[in-house]
Amino acid sequence: MSDFVNKEKTEDLLLAPYAMKSGHSRGRLHHEREHPYRSAYQRDRDRIVHSAAFRRLEYKTQVFVIHESDYYRTRLTHTIEVSQIARTIAGVLRLNQDLVEAIALAHDVGHTPFGHAGEDVLNELMRKQGGFNHNRHGLRVVDELEDKYPDFPGLNLTYEVREGIIRHSTAFDKAEKVKGFPANEAPSLETQVVDIADEIAYDNHDLDDGLTSGLINEEELEKLPIWDKMSSGISARGQGAPDRQKRKYLAIRSLINMQVTDLIEATRRRIADMRLKDERDVRKAKEKVVVFSGVMLKLRRPLREFLMDNLYHHYRVMRMSNKARRFITELFDLYIKSPEQLPSAEQKKISVYGKRQVVCDYIAGMTDRYALDEYKKLFDPYEKV
Repeated sequence: MSDFVNKEKTEDLLLAPYAMKSGHSRGRLHHEREHPYRSAYQRDRDRIVHSAAFRRLEYKTQVFVIHESDYYRTRLTHTIEVSQIARTIAGVLRLNQDLVEAIALAHDVGHTPFGHAGEDVLNELMRKQGGFNHNRHGLRVVDELEDKYPDFPGLNLTYEVREGIIRHSTAFDKAEKVKGFPANEAPSLETQVVDIADEIAYDNHDLDDGLTSGLINEEELEKLPIWDKMSSGISARGQGAPDRQKRKYLAIRSLINMQVTDLIEATRRRIADMRLKDERDVRKAKEKVVVFSGVMLKLRRPLREFLMDNLYHHYRVMRMSNKARRFITELFDLYIKSPEQLPSAEQKKISVYGKRQVVCDYIAGMTDRYALDEYKKLFDPYEKV
């Protein structure tokens, strides 16, 4: 027990007063004795890493379906990149890196196969049941659906990590209002860091994948102010690259560094201006604390519009998305009409959660590869079942 106390004392000494300390956690849904030498948030991180939902992220779409190429990012590699960026930001701001890492690793465990296309179609299919949102489903995964421990359902994570999942908010992710998470409270700074790290990761790494795929090209990017600023910075430092591939890596690295640096500096100024003394002041804040500068927001906006128009709405990506919608819709309809074709473990849940919710949970938990295999087994007459 003394090691655990020492861990809390170390946090008090090293972390900023407005950081979220594990000793101040609001606790878990089910009471547990804390670990002798891991903090509550380190323990949460480890439970997430060892969960089935986290492992499945390896075969879930980021932008490109997994069979398109081995190079492109999956939900798992994206998640690791978010964690790395978030830990860097948190370290400089003296926030709780263990909490940031746990939230980052868990933030996408509720994602469906086939990316946002999968989420959109499940949302339509579940409209009468309140729709589908991957933040809400992620909380359901860690609170109920993971089945590893004899003493409680789910992973029994701390309030702060669960809050980071349900209140995750970006241009693509809507924070959900859920009982137990007061809507009049601002999220922790650690949650806010993960939100921005997610945006930095997917903007820049989707750009990387888009360039590699050939769906976008460097000549088009040269029209963007943020690309021009990045290129000027590289030239000013006398850096160059002998070939196109290395130039691409240097550009993506420089873009991330530019945005992370701006975020840290702007957030430091905001913390000082808002005179935050502890995490209670963070909770009372009426607006987000972890933010880019106004200059960077203006630079980022055309890049995001460019990605939306030229990558996410590219006809090849739209074809993949439309195929995914058909796969999921047909699987869903078949399971609803014929639930006896569900695995027996899923059939047993129907009396607890209802048929549509069980089918939704089952499909949301699939990887791209499993969904495609299941589709072939159920609809291809020559495929072995």
